[in-house]
Amino acid sequence: MDFKFSEDQEMLRKAAREFASDVLAPRAEEIEANDELPRELIEEMAARDFLAVTIPEAYGGLGLGHTARLIIIEEIARVSAAAAMMLQVFGLGIEPIVVFGTEEQKQRYLPPLATGEKLATIAVTEATGGSDPSGIETVAQKDGSDFTLNGRKVFITNAKVSDIVVVLAKMADDEKTFNTFIAEKTMEGCRPGRTEKKMGLRGSDTGEIIFNNCRIPQENLLGEPGAGLKVALSAIGDVGRAGMTGVALGLLQASLEAAVKFANQRVLGGRPISKLQSVQFKIAEMYADLEASRLLGYRAAAMKDRGERCDVEFAIAKYFSCEAAVRVAKHACDIHGAYGYMEEYPVQRYLRDALISIPSAGTSDIMKVIMGKTALKKFAD
Repeated sequence: MDFKFSEDQEMLRKAAREFASDVLAPRAEEIEANDELPRELIEEMAARDFLAVTIPEAYGGLGLGHTARLIIIEEIARVSAAAAMMLQVFGLGIEPIVVFGTEEQKQRYLPPLATGEKLATIAVTEATGGSDPSGIETVAQKDGSDFTLNGRKVFITNAKVSDIVVVLAKMADDEKTFNTFIAEKTMEGCRPGRTEKKMGLRGSDTGEIIFNNCRIPQENLLGEPGAGLKVALSAIGDVGRAGMTGVALGLLQASLEAAVKFANQRVLGGRPISKLQSVQFKIAEMYADLEASRLLGYRAAAMKDRGERCDVEFAIAKYFSCEAAVRVAKHACDIHGAYGYMEEYPVQRYLRDALISIPSAGTSDIMKVIMGKTALKKFAD
């Protein structure tokens, strides 16, 4: 088993790290303070083809796959989880078009998404349905040859900045039938609602998307009629959980680096606190969590790139890495002592950002349900 990146992947990692360090890092505190990711930073990511990485070459993308996407998200999250979250959900928004879109849909939407001319998101979650999307209340009504969409989506990343919205709705004439549609913000009746004020992940655009008699053309039905849950959940199961693993990996790396730096510099009793065995034990646990999370995440991504089923592997990676990100950020704050609670040091931001990774793209309890059912079947004999 080869655990090394290819030459192209290593070049991509270096390019992503240079962008994160040289362009994003000097503005990380600005993003945090203003609770906004400047559009020019998104344009910088697009100029480096970070948005095009999983889009096939035939539609203006790079076609480099999901390991490459995970590399980019990890490197960016190491500096700004908010910027990484924008990129993660952008990829989640385009995946259903790549996999289930008609040729006409791909030709129409993927090229401007690859260049960053347009941004994408996916809108599934509602106040009545998150982990269980069958509980959503957004309704699509057949209207001649087209559809009329009504409903309110909540906690949607890229709610304001997105141009293209992949939206899940149930049919008015059959509440057990779901369809997924490609909506555009320019369509009458499609608009962003309130913007959420969050404890962490400040700078990530999170809010509502409202559909009020929004007319969706028949040609914007995504996937086969009645296959809406399959279209939406397959993207969340693989691409969404892969992206959240990447965000967690970046936070794990950042927390460990900050803890080591502080432990080496902080002197108590005439020597650095890194000499204390209790601090070394915390650092050891943090290091193990990072390395285990990486192995789980990149194993699942490699399976995805090989075309293998990997929903369970991504559930495992997402569960472990996101829970680990919270543990490790907490350890980093502990090592900083009282300084870990001060805004002057970024570890408090890492902890706040890590907390939201757990419910995003499926809570830890949902991941346990997936893992538990699989284990009960796999190890029954």
